[in-house]
Amino acid sequence: MNTLIEKCRRKIRLVETKNIRSAMSEIAWDSRLIAIRGAKGVGKTTLMLQRLKLDKCDCKTSLYISLDDTYFVRHRLDEFVDEFYKKGGKRLMIDEVHKYPGWSKEIKQIYDDFPDLTMVVSGSSFLQILNGDADLSRRCIPYDLQGLSYREFLQIDKGLLFPIVTFNELVSNPQALCDTVNEQCRPLSFFEEYLQRGYYPFFLEGKGEYLLRVENVVNYIINVELPQLCKVEVGAIRKLQTLLSIAADSVPLQVDISKMSVMAGVSRQTVLGYLQYLYQARLLNLLYSNESNLKKMQKPDKVYLENPNLMYALSLNGINQGTLRETFLVNQLKNQHRVEYVNKGDLIVDGTWTIEIGGRSKDGKQIAQEPNAFIAADEIENPAGNKIPLWAFGFLY
Repeated sequence: MNTLIEKCRRKIRLVETKNIRSAMSEIAWDSRLIAIRGAKGVGKTTLMLQRLKLDKCDCKTSLYISLDDTYFVRHRLDEFVDEFYKKGGKRLMIDEVHKYPGWSKEIKQIYDDFPDLTMVVSGSSFLQILNGDADLSRRCIPYDLQGLSYREFLQIDKGLLFPIVTFNELVSNPQALCDTVNEQCRPLSFFEEYLQRGYYPFFLEGKGEYLLRVENVVNYIINVELPQLCKVEVGAIRKLQTLLSIAADSVPLQVDISKMSVMAGVSRQTVLGYLQYLYQARLLNLLYSNESNLKKMQKPDKVYLENPNLMYALSLNGINQGTLRETFLVNQLKNQHRVEYVNKGDLIVDGTWTIEIGGRSKDGKQIAQEPNAFIAADEIENPAGNKIPLWAFGFLY
């Protein structure tokens, strides 16, 4: 245990607290059991260590551990917790929980046996709270952490602080946000940089190898997490990579599952299953029509990579600007809103707001007769008529 305490102290000492993400204030850290889920590289570990550092924790009572540590090859988690608790332990931050066999059963047992011990567990996007080996749904509060918003990128990389705006605030008065941002910077001057290398916080570790690191994240998810956590056969890995490549290079048109089936060399039903795996892995976003819930049992109407940085890392044929814009907007909106495909326009938010996406010259003829409709327009700094700057949707979290 002393080794783990020293490791915790070293990690807390080295983590910086200059830049704190908005998720820090949204999580109910005092709850008895919290789960933070997210794709590899989005900052789960940093968030937990920052919390301990901000609380000025003594690692003897509030401890961070990672279950991929070699210590847990030879020691059971429940036995470790028993020793930690008897020596005064009160709070435990448990990282990489999905790498520990039978984790949910032991977490449930610990929760029941130590009612005054608080736990935060973090792990893969595949982390199952409802249907794991033990049902933790009544005990655990889950949080999903995604990569940086454009607002957070400006804070961390450029030192520019801006408030979060709600979707309703933005669409009702977009000029207010634009005035605030334009007083401090030219938002378009940094926007392309964010789309290329601003989503994963590890850009701070070096910009030169950033896209290679993004590609490594994708390979880890497909080669390690999918086979281990979803029992995907090793022979399917190449097919999954092919589907991602198709999504990276496709123009944002309606999905042709039959065509994807031929290109990937698998059956139509297998394609649908693979798309769901890649969605759960936070590598894809899937949009379904708002017209029929039945379609959600069949095929998505549009398929996007989960974030724009993935396009730059995975595309083989260059970046399609239309796809890039839609990928960004869907990514930023789906963090807190229901986003669906719609025939007139490009998408509909929360069943109410119809959005068409394009450049500064987009005319909006498709949505001219639609109520609560507007254009999310790239290449503009300020709203104009029914156009709201595309970059402004990067301030929603």
